[in-house]
Amino acid sequence: MPTLTARTISLSELEQRFQLQFTDDPTVFLEWQSKLPELTEIEKERCDRITTNYTYLLRYPPLLENTVKMVVLSPLLDMAGFFGPPFLIRSEASTEIVDRDGELTATGTLDVLVLCEDFWVLAIESKQAAFSLEVGRSQLLSYLLASPNATTSPTYGLLTNGGNFTFLKLMSHAEGFTYAISDEFNLRNRQNGCYPVLQILKRLANQFLDP
Repeated sequence: MPTLTARTISLSELEQRFQLQFTDDPTVFLEWQSKLPELTEIEKERCDRITTNYTYLLRYPPLLENTVKMVVLSPLLDMAGFFGPPFLIRSEASTEIVDRDGELTATGTLDVLVLCEDFWVLAIESKQAAFSLEVGRSQLLSYLLASPNATTSPTYGLLTNGGNFTFLKLMSHAEGFTYAISDEFNLRNRQNGCYPVLQILKRLANQFLDP
Protein backbone atom coordinates (compact mmCIF):
# COMPACT_ATOMS: atom_id res chain seq x y z
CA MET A 1 0.00 0.00 0.00
CA PRO A 2 1.57 3.35 -1.02
CA THR A 3 1.94 5.93 1.73
CA LEU A 4 1.81 9.69 1.21
CA THR A 5 2.16 12.54 3.66
CA ALA A 6 -0.56 15.11 4.26
CA ARG A 7 1.85 17.76 2.97
CA THR A 8 2.20 16.09 -0.43
CA ILE A 9 -1.24 14.64 -1.12
CA SER A 10 -3.13 16.68 -3.70
CA LEU A 11 -6.70 17.91 -3.62
CA SER A 12 -7.53 15.82 -6.68
CA GLU A 13 -6.23 12.68 -4.94
CA LEU A 14 -8.39 13.39 -1.91
CA GLU A 15 -11.42 13.93 -4.14
CA GLN A 16 -10.83 10.67 -5.98
CA ARG A 17 -9.75 8.45 -3.11
CA PHE A 18 -12.17 9.67 -0.45
CA GLN A 19 -15.16 10.75 -2.58
CA LEU A 20 -14.61 14.32 -1.41
CA GLN A 21 -16.59 17.17 -2.95
CA PHE A 22 -16.58 20.93 -2.48
CA THR A 23 -19.84 22.85 -2.06
CA ASP A 24 -20.39 26.58 -2.35
CA ASP A 25 -23.93 26.35 -0.95
CA PRO A 26 -23.95 29.19 1.63
CA THR A 27 -26.49 27.37 3.82
CA VAL A 28 -24.17 24.41 4.45
CA PHE A 29 -21.69 26.30 6.63
CA LEU A 30 -23.65 28.79 8.74
CA GLU A 31 -21.42 28.55 11.82
CA TRP A 32 -19.11 31.30 10.55
CA GLN A 33 -21.99 33.57 9.50
CA SER A 34 -24.75 33.50 12.12
CA LYS A 35 -25.25 33.55 15.89
CA LEU A 36 -21.79 35.03 16.41
CA PRO A 37 -21.20 36.29 19.96
CA GLU A 38 -20.45 39.97 20.50
CA LEU A 39 -16.91 40.85 21.54
CA THR A 40 -16.16 42.92 24.60
CA GLU A 41 -14.01 46.04 24.34
CA ILE A 42 -11.24 44.19 26.17
CA GLU A 43 -11.37 41.36 23.61
CA LYS A 44 -11.19 43.87 20.76
CA GLU A 45 -8.20 45.54 22.39
CA ARG A 46 -6.44 42.18 22.67
CA CYS A 47 -7.22 41.47 19.01
CA ASP A 48 -5.75 44.84 18.09
CA ARG A 49 -2.65 43.94 20.09
CA ILE A 50 -2.31 40.67 18.15
CA THR A 51 -2.45 42.59 14.88
CA THR A 52 0.10 45.14 16.09
CA ASN A 53 2.51 42.40 17.16
CA TYR A 54 2.07 40.46 13.92
CA THR A 55 2.57 43.56 11.77
CA TYR A 56 5.73 44.44 13.67
CA LEU A 57 7.22 40.95 13.28
CA LEU A 58 6.53 40.95 9.54
CA ARG A 59 9.32 43.51 9.24
CA TYR A 60 11.82 40.84 10.27
CA PRO A 61 11.22 37.76 8.08
CA PRO A 62 10.93 34.88 8.00
CA LEU A 63 7.86 34.66 10.22
CA LEU A 64 7.73 30.88 10.69
CA GLU A 65 4.94 28.54 11.77
CA ASN A 66 5.96 28.31 15.42
CA THR A 67 6.04 32.10 15.71
CA VAL A 68 2.61 32.34 14.08
CA LYS A 69 1.24 29.87 16.63
CA MET A 70 2.78 31.72 19.56
CA VAL A 71 1.94 35.29 18.54
CA VAL A 72 -1.42 34.89 16.80
CA LEU A 73 -3.05 31.51 17.46
CA SER A 74 -2.33 31.13 21.16
CA PRO A 75 -4.02 34.35 22.34
CA LEU A 76 -7.02 33.72 20.07
CA LEU A 77 -7.53 30.19 21.40
CA ASP A 78 -7.17 31.51 24.93
CA MET A 79 -9.83 34.19 24.44
CA ALA A 80 -12.15 31.64 22.81
CA GLY A 81 -11.92 29.48 25.93
CA PHE A 82 -10.14 26.50 24.39
CA PHE A 83 -7.44 26.40 27.09
CA GLY A 84 -9.95 25.55 29.82
CA PRO A 85 -12.50 22.78 30.52
CA PRO A 86 -14.07 20.93 28.82
CA PHE A 87 -11.41 21.30 26.12
CA LEU A 88 -7.96 19.82 25.71
CA ILE A 89 -5.19 21.02 23.39
CA ARG A 90 -2.85 18.67 21.55
CA SER A 91 0.05 19.93 19.44
CA GLU A 92 1.90 17.99 16.75
CA ALA A 93 -0.81 15.30 16.78
CA SER A 94 -0.17 12.36 14.43
CA THR A 95 -2.92 11.44 11.94
CA GLU A 96 -3.52 8.71 9.38
CA ILE A 97 -6.23 8.09 6.80
CA VAL A 98 -6.77 5.08 4.53
CA ASP A 99 -8.93 5.28 1.41
CA ARG A 100 -12.02 3.10 1.09
CA ASP A 101 -10.28 0.55 -1.13
CA GLY A 102 -7.35 0.23 1.25
CA GLU A 103 -4.96 1.18 -1.54
CA LEU A 104 -3.49 4.40 -0.15
CA THR A 105 -2.50 5.75 3.26
CA ALA A 106 -1.83 9.41 4.05
CA THR A 107 -0.05 10.31 7.26
CA GLY A 108 0.71 13.68 8.81
CA THR A 109 1.23 15.76 11.93
CA LEU A 110 -1.45 18.26 12.85
CA ASP A 111 -0.20 21.57 14.27
CA VAL A 112 -2.97 22.08 16.84
CA LEU A 113 -5.93 19.88 17.75
CA VAL A 114 -8.72 20.98 20.11
CA LEU A 115 -10.54 18.09 21.78
CA CYS A 116 -13.62 17.73 23.92
CA GLU A 117 -13.17 14.29 25.47
CA ASP A 118 -12.49 12.16 22.34
CA PHE A 119 -14.36 14.50 20.00
CA TRP A 120 -12.38 16.66 17.58
CA VAL A 121 -13.64 20.21 18.04
CA LEU A 122 -11.19 22.03 15.79
CA ALA A 123 -8.14 21.05 13.75
CA ILE A 124 -5.69 23.85 13.01
CA GLU A 125 -2.96 24.01 10.39
CA SER A 126 -0.63 27.01 10.47
CA LYS A 127 1.77 28.13 7.77
CA GLN A 128 4.54 30.68 7.74
CA ALA A 129 3.51 34.19 6.77
CA ALA A 130 4.86 33.98 3.22
CA PHE A 131 2.56 31.08 2.28
CA SER A 132 -0.85 31.34 0.61
CA LEU A 133 -3.65 29.56 2.46
CA GLU A 134 -4.32 27.49 -0.67
CA VAL A 135 -1.02 25.70 0.01
CA GLY A 136 -2.53 24.09 3.10
CA ARG A 137 -6.08 23.32 1.98
CA SER A 138 -5.52 19.68 0.93
CA GLN A 139 -3.30 19.14 3.96
CA LEU A 140 -5.96 20.35 6.40
CA LEU A 141 -8.68 18.37 4.63
CA SER A 142 -6.62 15.19 4.98
CA TYR A 143 -6.43 15.85 8.73
CA LEU A 144 -10.18 16.42 8.97
CA LEU A 145 -10.79 13.15 7.13
CA ALA A 146 -8.66 11.43 9.78
CA SER A 147 -10.94 12.61 12.58
CA PRO A 148 -12.53 9.67 14.46
CA ASN A 149 -15.89 11.47 14.29
CA ALA A 150 -15.62 12.47 10.61
CA THR A 151 -18.30 9.99 9.54
CA THR A 152 -20.75 10.81 12.33
CA SER A 153 -20.72 14.59 12.73
CA PRO A 154 -19.35 17.78 11.13
CA THR A 155 -15.67 18.47 11.71
CA TYR A 156 -14.13 21.94 11.62
CA GLY A 157 -10.72 23.20 10.63
CA LEU A 158 -8.85 26.50 10.69
CA LEU A 159 -6.12 27.37 8.22
CA THR A 160 -3.88 30.38 8.90
CA ASN A 161 -0.56 31.91 7.94
CA GLY A 162 -0.82 34.41 10.79
CA GLY A 163 -2.29 37.27 8.78
CA ASN A 164 -5.01 35.40 6.89
CA PHE A 165 -7.59 32.93 8.19
CA THR A 166 -10.16 30.64 6.65
CA PHE A 167 -12.40 28.03 8.27
CA LEU A 168 -13.39 24.68 6.77
CA LYS A 169 -16.29 22.38 7.58
CA LEU A 170 -16.26 18.70 6.60
CA MET A 171 -19.48 16.68 6.45
CA SER A 172 -20.10 13.00 5.77
CA HIS A 173 -22.86 11.54 3.63
CA ALA A 174 -23.67 8.17 2.08
CA GLU A 175 -21.51 8.71 -1.00
CA GLY A 176 -18.49 10.23 0.73
CA PHE A 177 -17.66 13.67 2.10
CA THR A 178 -18.51 17.30 1.35
CA TYR A 179 -16.62 20.35 2.54
CA ALA A 180 -17.36 24.06 2.63
CA ILE A 181 -15.10 27.07 3.18
CA SER A 182 -15.68 30.39 4.90
CA ASP A 183 -14.62 33.76 3.59
CA GLU A 184 -10.98 34.64 4.13
CA PHE A 185 -10.23 37.07 6.96
CA ASN A 186 -7.20 39.35 7.05
CA LEU A 187 -5.75 41.01 10.14
CA ARG A 188 -5.13 44.18 8.15
CA ASN A 189 -8.67 44.58 6.84
CA ARG A 190 -10.25 47.97 7.52
CA GLN A 191 -12.08 46.23 10.34
CA ASN A 192 -9.53 44.04 12.07
CA GLY A 193 -10.01 40.51 10.69
CA CYS A 194 -9.13 39.19 14.13
CA TYR A 195 -12.58 40.21 15.36
CA PRO A 196 -14.65 37.80 13.20
CA VAL A 197 -12.06 35.05 13.64
CA LEU A 198 -12.43 35.27 17.42
CA GLN A 199 -16.22 35.42 17.09
CA ILE A 200 -16.24 32.23 15.01
CA LEU A 201 -13.89 30.46 17.42
CA LYS A 202 -16.16 31.41 20.32
CA ARG A 203 -19.21 30.26 18.33
CA LEU A 204 -17.61 26.83 17.79
CA ALA A 205 -16.64 26.60 21.46
CA ASN A 206 -20.18 27.49 22.54
CA GLN A 207 -21.54 24.47 20.67
CA PHE A 208 -19.85 22.32 23.32
CA LEU A 209 -20.41 24.62 26.28
CA ASP A 210 -24.12 25.09 25.53
CA PRO A 211 -25.23 22.00 23.58
